[in-house]
Amino acid sequence: MSTYTDSILIAFFITIILSFVLFIPWLIYTYRKYGYLSMSKTIIMFSFIFYFLSALCLVLLPFPSTRDTCSLQSEDTVHTNLRLFQFVEDILKDSGVVVTNPSTWLAMTKQQAFFQAFFNFLLLMPFGVYLRYFLKERRYWKRAFLISFLLTLFYEVTQRTGIYGIFNCAYRIFDVDDLLLNSVGALLGFFLAPIIWALFPSHEEVEAKGAEMEKMDIVKPISILLALVIDLCIAQMIWVMIGGLTGYSGTFEFLVNMVLYMILFGLIPSMMNGATLGMKIMRFTMVNKNGKSIVKQSWRRCIAIVTTASLFEVISTFGRIQLNMGSPFYVLQIVISLLATTAGFALTMIIAIHIIRVIVSGGKRRLYIDQYADLMATRKK
Repeated sequence: MSTYTDSILIAFFITIILSFVLFIPWLIYTYRKYGYLSMSKTIIMFSFIFYFLSALCLVLLPFPSTRDTCSLQSEDTVHTNLRLFQFVEDILKDSGVVVTNPSTWLAMTKQQAFFQAFFNFLLLMPFGVYLRYFLKERRYWKRAFLISFLLTLFYEVTQRTGIYGIFNCAYRIFDVDDLLLNSVGALLGFFLAPIIWALFPSHEEVEAKGAEMEKMDIVKPISILLALVIDLCIAQMIWVMIGGLTGYSGTFEFLVNMVLYMILFGLIPSMMNGATLGMKIMRFTMVNKNGKSIVKQSWRRCIAIVTTASLFEVISTFGRIQLNMGSPFYVLQIVISLLATTAGFALTMIIAIHIIRVIVSGGKRRLYIDQYADLMATRKK
């Protein structure tokens, strides 16, 4: 049992790592497709990634202690079973079960072969559930069965080849019974899936909600935040390239970032009717409901962003001051460092609380940078 739990734990940590890499691209994709960020779609997709990685880890882990797996096996080691329903014979062997006597059937559940067969049956059942969600209709059950069969065939071939030559001998057996049990389990999951997916909005409901939000010109705060994150990521990527080429950092990095912010949040929106690159990706723009110049208001928003970044930089600079213990200002330096740390933490918490309040308001509140610039998000071009 510990082997199973260890494999699932490894898959969990891999999923966390992948989530950091895929989360923002996934949010961009789902927003562009449905017009809003669907939480149900996000839960389903990342749970599928976790399940798929868990199944893969359960099939392949733990790895042998050496790549020379042939040295760990005897010459008569069997690597392939092509005899269908061998698992039935293995379960009945030495179990004391009499097929004609139902009272003895319970003894089967005490056999290791039974648990192994039952595990293989359950392994791809969730995969069938996900296939029903992706394929949508029951009439595609043959397609689901074929996909499941090909997936389990991939697992078996991977095992039989020692993960395609990484290990010189197979460390697990290629078993046709596994092909059967995995595929049938996935098919059963496909037919039982409506019980699970009844708890989640359907594709049609998600699309209908997106169409309604677009018609009502609703842009959720999380979408505005995501556009801001995209713009900040663009600035960071540009700086990484500049920093790598020049080798400079410190004050030079701060100055370059300020220039990038003015271009991304001031110049570009002035030229693109209020939209930054992130907003273009998220398919909305900013407008002023009172008819004020979008150029002027975009620069006001830019000033709010640059001021915030500059404030953090000033606090960080004071916090980095270092003096020798023999200096007459050493005690003052400690006090300044403590004040800078406190100020940095307080400012971070204020902004974090503000962002949380904006998100939970559902659009009733605006980010302070948009409030200062008197700008509103709109889907209308």
